[in-house]
Amino acid sequence: MSDRIPAADPGVLSPPSLGVRLAAAMQRFGPLCAGIDPHPGLVHSWGLSYDLRGLEHFAMTCVEAFGGRVAAVKPQSAFFEVFGSAGVAILERTVAALREAGTLVILDVKRGDIGTTMDAYAEAFLGKDAVDPPDAITVSPYLGYGSLRPAIDLAHATGRGVFVLALTSNPEGPAVQHARLHGLSVAGHVVAGATADNAAAAAAGELGSVGLVVGATVGDAVAELGLDLPGVNGAFLAPGVGAQGGTVESLRRVFGAALPRVLASSSREVLQAGPDVTQLARRAQAVADELRSLQG
Repeated sequence: MSDRIPAADPGVLSPPSLGVRLAAAMQRFGPLCAGIDPHPGLVHSWGLSYDLRGLEHFAMTCVEAFGGRVAAVKPQSAFFEVFGSAGVAILERTVAALREAGTLVILDVKRGDIGTTMDAYAEAFLGKDAVDPPDAITVSPYLGYGSLRPAIDLAHATGRGVFVLALTSNPEGPAVQHARLHGLSVAGHVVAGATADNAAAAAAGELGSVGLVVGATVGDAVAELGLDLPGVNGAFLAPGVGAQGGTVESLRRVFGAALPRVLASSSREVLQAGPDVTQLARRAQAVADELRSLQG
């Protein structure tokens, strides 16, 4: 029997949801999402040139190290887009190779817009005719949670998912995310929207496919804002583990009862073990093993 996590098949009328596939992947491999962030400093630290050749070598090394070994991988689209269409082509090959290896891909693109423009973004990454589509994308709700409806609906239809920015660790975030409207913080409105969109999955006893991005280092913000994270019934993508200061203990403090649904994202902490494939794979495994305590 294959150990691969089944991928969504856009040709199937009712494909398995991202929530179902992600829960299985986290259970098997541990709750780690390994980042692929080929920014200049990391590329150079691997002894590579910061050009298309170095980008491709970096990305394919990560594919070899992470493919079939971690629950999910999160390529940061911007570090590929900076090289133009040739960089995007490498990103597409990276996504395709990871999914071929049976590894879920969350593409970090943080798209957010309205109307037909959001329709187009959704089709580009989540549609049945998308080129080498990921399993999920990150999206920004700060034109209003409802503006994400095209992406959320299309993700549900194709067995894919979205991770919606809710509480981020950057110092500029609270000015927007903690602001209040009708007695509820902006982050609270985002949490409420995801909770509603995951209601059907909750009723079926499954993990929902609308996840939230909540930073591993947001401290007491969840409690201070009164956010009901356990009620969301989706996964939480928690960036910032490792080099940015996030630890297992900080995750416990942030997520509390929602901890078993946390998919912790680590980039530099893992990537600094490169460029050797074996060392990179071992580092990812060590971080995943450390995070297994989150699953209860």
